[in-house]
Amino acid sequence: MARPHVVEVPLRWSDMDAYGHVNNVQYLRLLEDARVGGLRAWNEGGPSMLEEGIVVTRHTIEYRAPLSYRPDPVAVDMWVTRVHGAGFDLGYVVRDPEAVGEAVYAVAETGLALYDFGTARPRRLGPEARAMLEPHRGEPVPLRWTAR
Repeated sequence: MARPHVVEVPLRWSDMDAYGHVNNVQYLRLLEDARVGGLRAWNEGGPSMLEEGIVVTRHTIEYRAPLSYRPDPVAVDMWVTRVHGAGFDLGYVVRDPEAVGEAVYAVAETGLALYDFGTARPRRLGPEARAMLEPHRGEPVPLRWTAR
């Protein structure tokens, strides 16, 4: 398995809910921030999939522990879990960057599709995109619950 790409994502004061925890909806922003940074880093200076057109098709997330607001960022580990005709899936672990293995706040997966906004249609994943994703391919997300 490839080593996950790690992005440190800062928390915002507005991420907090009434209980002082990061609100569950804000986790999707944390994943987006990690995804944008990761996809740009993976492409090493070329046009990223973000500029060429990509859309989110789904999110699956399991919350493992409350994340209290703090000034230090969280670490988001990110890797490719699946590659298919018009897109791919990314896996994530949202964790404390200082604690080893213990402080996991959430695990998640995002489905992404390459998209041509001019024609309003998905587009195929070409050989260059596949080659860019392959070194980051790893195991499925360790979800506790799966659809049966």
